[in-house]
Amino acid sequence: MDYKIVFCDIDGTLLNSKHRMQERTLDAIKSLQNRNIPFVIVTARGPSGVYPIFKRYNIICPMVCYSGALILDDNGQIICSRGICKDTAKKIIDYIEAGKFDCTWNVYSMDHWIVNNRQDPRIIREENIVEAESTQGTVDDIPNGVEIGKILCMCNSAETDEIERNLKKKFPALSIVKSSDILLEIMERGVTKGGSVKTICEKWVISPAETVAFGDHFNDEDMLNTVGMPFLMGNAPEELKERFENITDTNDNEGVYKGLKSIGLV
Repeated sequence: MDYKIVFCDIDGTLLNSKHRMQERTLDAIKSLQNRNIPFVIVTARGPSGVYPIFKRYNIICPMVCYSGALILDDNGQIICSRGICKDTAKKIIDYIEAGKFDCTWNVYSMDHWIVNNRQDPRIIREENIVEAESTQGTVDDIPNGVEIGKILCMCNSAETDEIERNLKKKFPALSIVKSSDILLEIMERGVTKGGSVKTICEKWVISPAETVAFGDHFNDEDMLNTVGMPFLMGNAPEELKERFENITDTNDNEGVYKGLKSIGLV
């Protein structure tokens, strides 16, 4: 198969457990770009969490942010934006706070990252990982008319599944997915990583059969089921490994590079 585009998650996939890209993986990305094969980042992060990666490794590529709510080309121009309105975001946060769930919320809109408590250790940890700073505030700090890409709940791992069930029951029309043992992503209805793959393929006239993707968690499942050649990382949850045959090495052992090499792209 003549593959024409590669989609790749960041955390747990492109970056290793120290949140760095390994040498052969970086070389593989640059090799793809030299051959005019687009490498597209598909992440739950916002743009401000992606730009430090571009700067550190001297690369630029299209990116899908907020798990599909925002798509930017390699010039930073918006290809697609589908966000949550402020009224809906307020209802979600009011519900989270009234329920006294063991989680802290984050609101993302383009480069805005607003949290309810910057001193929460979970927020501090996330700032260190993505190399960006949050702002303590409320949804009202988002300018009127600006869409909210996502709401992120950082949870006590023992309660993540229960919080997810409660949110899905209360807001069945929204897209709610677990991206790690402690993270819940809340997006507009129908927003998924797989949907963003379809949007890009339609815009660039690429058949889904000619696409490759790498992911490591449940919020990547839709994307992996959409592309022609899916690679699940070796560090993925065992439950996901039962659903996919094509499992590459871990993010600490050049899993992306090895997957690309196995299909002749590097």
